[in-house]
Amino acid sequence: MPGSSGQPGSQTIKKGHRGVDSTGETTYKKTTSSALKGAIQLGITHTVGSLSTKPERDVLMQDFYVVESIFFPSEGSNLTPAHHYNDFRFKTYAPVAFRYFRELFGIRPDDYLYSLCNDPLIELSNSGASGSLFYVSSDDEFIIKTVQHKEAEFLQKLLPGYYMNLNQNPRTLLPKFYGLYCVQAGGKNIRIVVMNNLLPRSVKMHLKYDLKGSTYKRRASQKEREKVFPTYKDLDFMQDIPDGLFLDSDMYNALCKTLQRDCLVLQSFKIMDYSLLVAIHNIDQAQREHAMADGTSQTDTRRPAAQKALYSTAMESIQGEARRGGTIETDDQMGGIPARNAKGERLLLYIGIIDVLQSYRFIKKLEHSWKALVHDGDTVSVHRPSFYAERFQRFMCNTAFKKIPLKPSPSKKSRSGTTVPRRSCQGGVPSLSHISYETKAQVTTEVDVEQGSHLGRPDLLPRTLPVDEANSDSVATTLSTSSLGSGGLNSPVNSGSPGPSIPECSSELREQFEDLQETEISF
Repeated sequence: MPGSSGQPGSQTIKKGHRGVDSTGETTYKKTTSSALKGAIQLGITHTVGSLSTKPERDVLMQDFYVVESIFFPSEGSNLTPAHHYNDFRFKTYAPVAFRYFRELFGIRPDDYLYSLCNDPLIELSNSGASGSLFYVSSDDEFIIKTVQHKEAEFLQKLLPGYYMNLNQNPRTLLPKFYGLYCVQAGGKNIRIVVMNNLLPRSVKMHLKYDLKGSTYKRRASQKEREKVFPTYKDLDFMQDIPDGLFLDSDMYNALCKTLQRDCLVLQSFKIMDYSLLVAIHNIDQAQREHAMADGTSQTDTRRPAAQKALYSTAMESIQGEARRGGTIETDDQMGGIPARNAKGERLLLYIGIIDVLQSYRFIKKLEHSWKALVHDGDTVSVHRPSFYAERFQRFMCNTAFKKIPLKPSPSKKSRSGTTVPRRSCQGGVPSLSHISYETKAQVTTEVDVEQGSHLGRPDLLPRTLPVDEANSDSVATTLSTSSLGSGGLNSPVNSGSPGPSIPECSSELREQFEDLQETEISF
């Protein structure tokens, strides 16, 4: 079964350990993709089956360092079935510990086997920058990725800390590791890790970004842009989505809290150079695309299958306290985080922290020192873990994601029983009850009232008077425009009658003013 990314005539193309053989099939360390997929499925079937005979117990420290090995001759043995691949050996790392991780995420052994071994694995055409191979299970539940020796070794060392972190908080944007294995074939070691799948194939992604919070050379190459589904980078994001992605207030707070906690964990492990993968499904654009299609038969009507793993969707990963819907209502969130862009289009975000198996070793310190000599050291991606974490969070919570101000209760009516008309203008006080996305979320409204009507509207404040129109007492007590931004409140009052100072206002107006002072207004 040829790999989907291999093409005849491209034998000379090689990236890392990934290549293409003379038949056009993808290879990894000279092992064909079809042989590797077969070996993975045979090995996982055996190791999960043998593990089921062992009684469940608490995870012990030595469990993190156990490596089990089984030989698979092509003619078969009393423990392994016959197969049509070359002989290979299959190693399983920390089987008891990873069984605990799978149980923590609610993955039953039979579901794990069925997902990975019942149907052929699907090879993804977009390989990693290091030349890794990616396979996805037919039900979209799991991703299998080839990793380098250093990465596998680092993950082994992380397991005790990973165990402790998951026990404290299973809701995380960090990768969820379900298994670490090694296929020994042709004298080569091919190490693979099984993780949660961030991007369901049943949901069309319109944009995808790999964000680090760095700007040095963080733009997708021309070769990457020519791909069917390119992965853009930080500078591309800042150019394409300069206003950022807008989230409901609760959702934004939950996301930033999760990022902060995850970055603290990564920093404690001295990990850096990780990224936030952000894939965007544009609901409104998808509806337009479906409407333009000649028939419904041409559209993809697949729905995501019921997930096997707990906390594995982006929505679940950013804490349970974020309410579903709210300001941004969607009929079916399909595991994505609801958001809007500056045009007001409805989006679903699929996010997760990736590439966490990079520790700040001597070679990375050397790489940063060399880059810092030539470029601004604060802009390069390779940095010390503490600075990297801080810059990462700052970019995500200030540039990439932004909060939609909460809607207050409806405006109170005037004493005459009529509501005060409002009209849009520039330079006014931000309205907390409406946001115009057509103006790219610039929240600018002005209150238009008739003479003396502010006395019947406790939610309005008097305008700031010029110094020469007010006495010294009212100047000291009148609301300053500087406390509300560059714009002021423009509410006409009775001619020759300065607006009431704050102490002279009704008790109801004073309460409203105090509430306004305590309200956080996002620009």
